[in-house]
Amino acid sequence: MTAEAPSPSQFGLLRTRRLGPLFVTQFFGAFNDNVLKQALALMFVFGGLIGQGANAGIYVNLAAGLLILPFFLFSATAGSLADKVEKSRLIRFVKLGEIAVATLAGLALYLQNVPALLAVLFLLGTQSAFFGPLKYAILPQHLDTRELVGGNAVVQMGTFAAILLGTILGGVIGARVGGSVVLFVMVVGVAVAGYLACRAIPQAPSTHLGPVGFNPVSETWALITLARERKAVFQSILGVSWFWLLGSVNLAQMAALVPDHLAGGPSVVTLILILFTVAIAVGALLCERLSGRRVEIGLVPLGAVGVSVFGIDGYFAMAAIEGDGLRSAWEFLGGEGTPRLLIDLALMGLFAGMFVVPLQANIQVRTPVDRRARVIAANNVLNALFMVCGAGLAIAWLAFGGSVPALLLALAVVNIGVAAYIFGQVPEFSMRFLVWVISHTMYRVRHTGLEQIPDKGPALIVCNHVSYVDAPLLAGAVRRPIRFVMHKSIYGIPGLSFIFRVGGAIPIASASEDAEVHSRAFESVREALTAGDLVCIFPEGKLTTDGTVAVFRRGIERMLAETPVPVVPMALRGLWGSFFSRQGRGAFHWLKRERGLPGRLWSRVDIVAAAPLEPATVTAANLRDSVLALRGDVR
Repeated sequence: MTAEAPSPSQFGLLRTRRLGPLFVTQFFGAFNDNVLKQALALMFVFGGLIGQGANAGIYVNLAAGLLILPFFLFSATAGSLADKVEKSRLIRFVKLGEIAVATLAGLALYLQNVPALLAVLFLLGTQSAFFGPLKYAILPQHLDTRELVGGNAVVQMGTFAAILLGTILGGVIGARVGGSVVLFVMVVGVAVAGYLACRAIPQAPSTHLGPVGFNPVSETWALITLARERKAVFQSILGVSWFWLLGSVNLAQMAALVPDHLAGGPSVVTLILILFTVAIAVGALLCERLSGRRVEIGLVPLGAVGVSVFGIDGYFAMAAIEGDGLRSAWEFLGGEGTPRLLIDLALMGLFAGMFVVPLQANIQVRTPVDRRARVIAANNVLNALFMVCGAGLAIAWLAFGGSVPALLLALAVVNIGVAAYIFGQVPEFSMRFLVWVISHTMYRVRHTGLEQIPDKGPALIVCNHVSYVDAPLLAGAVRRPIRFVMHKSIYGIPGLSFIFRVGGAIPIASASEDAEVHSRAFESVREALTAGDLVCIFPEGKLTTDGTVAVFRRGIERMLAETPVPVVPMALRGLWGSFFSRQGRGAFHWLKRERGLPGRLWSRVDIVAAAPLEPATVTAANLRDSVLALRGDVR
């Protein structure tokens, strides 16, 4: 097998046709939505669009509701169309619709017709509802699994940047006298630019031949049912929707929080919005580096913990801030207690970005291609539902006398319960988190040749056995899930046993030690390989006690005789002498309270893979030679 060409980085993907045109298209679309929404909100309040004595708050909230309503009404149809019609063609039709809506907005502004402007917002929301499933369903068709996290990260980054810039610029335009002409020119120009960009998006063939349903109630229920078929996917959808509830409620409170509790003026609101939004974008972009360019759901618990920790501390930081009047952003930055609050908000946003990107990528990867757009449409419906519920809860909280800081504290605390529920329903999240922690904190891991492991289909990995964390280290390095075959004594180690059990590890023992476990292990390996899984075995049968590679047992030959599959030799280098090895004062000596310090932590470890071998050429002896050659002189 020849090595694959290296994939471009997440920013390098922006220079390719596979992502660049889509990124520009979605950026302009999100920008236009928020420019128009914010500008009209200010025009309703300050621009004389509504009559004297009218309740401006009603119109502002009605405008926000009309942007969300189409996601309930049309997401089901949008998802069906996105699976049925070639996606780049459908995107062009959607963006042409945006130009028409932007033109209608100009006419409604010229006529100063409030009902027409509200209708424009509804149509703009409709356009967004049809574009949403296309945006995320097309990514896995144009990007491979090594690029998907980076692709999702830059799309999320672009979305939040567009929301921020659109909100700020819409506020500036909406506050100007005569801003309607500028607004019309801008939204039409941006819509045209988005259409021109989308024409460069490569084709993405249809994946579903079923009929398109138009009944919003029955079709939406069918979407939710479809999404629930895969538990990990549906819990990921709930996690993404919870993220949007948290973000929308937090951002919506800033206009009241800043003057009432932080003694800040309008520029402070803008400062906090920029900080929070940029932090989310940075957290999203960090996912590619932290995950090793794989869909790593182990980052999700880390993100959830960070959001709650810094959200709770943010409450106490707000309580410590003192100030008089409505300070400018510069005065606010120099105030006592401000740095702590800004750090909390920044880290809260950063961890929120780390929370949502792996979930979004997990939905795309684990949903069959013929239903991916419909499942993403179900996600959009739930996103909208959660945001509406979040707004309702915030209104009820404030109506009953609750304060804004207390509301944000309550959300941070509830986030712990929501995360615990999701991770309890799908233990794989927690398992992958433990694997990620071990492979990114206790060890410094480098990878060589891992692209030679097949991306799909059955294969058997063989590796030397140096420490008690060999399996978590390999699981953290290889993109595909691995089922490990390991001695039953290691399988039962407290703490690590959770990782092994949830990861589908296969306990084994010698026939003389436990004949039943021995026989069941070979049967499980055969079933796993037949199902197309990736299986790893340590043919030495035990941990090394002196750092050398022991003789490989011939059970590997029996496995290949029963199920011939490609064999990938791998080697671990640098683990001997680390805390979890049996050399020196490692975990065993430390747990037995023997004298001396424990073995070294933060060890430099290399994980090396060679090209797959044909099963007919493999023997236990030549496999050992291949692993020895990969390991070299480094134990």
